[in-house]
Amino acid sequence: MEEEKMNLRLNMDVQKLEAEKLRKGKNKAEEDLDSFKTDYKKLRLSMGTTRLGKNSEQFQEVQTRNEALEKSLSKNQKEKGKLKDRVTELERSLGQYRN
Repeated sequence: MEEEKMNLRLNMDVQKLEAEKLRKGKNKAEEDLDSFKTDYKKLRLSMGTTRLGKNSEQFQEVQTRNEALEKSLSKNQKEKGKLKDRVTELERSLGQYRN
């Protein structure tokens, strides 16, 4: 009985640590997402102010950067969703152990 209680406590500790790690990862992903959104807005503005007289190479660089930012933003949004789901799952599991 004591050994089982000890194992449950250890499992709770492990889950708490994992949940905290995921929360930190989620926060980092949210910060990165905010940064990407800001960069994306700046890029869109710079694309809008680019004059027709500028060479096509500069425009292509901006276009490529824009596409990379869009892909990165999409990836981070998916990762953020996965992290939210995992945190929810761990919190639910932790609640079950507490009861």
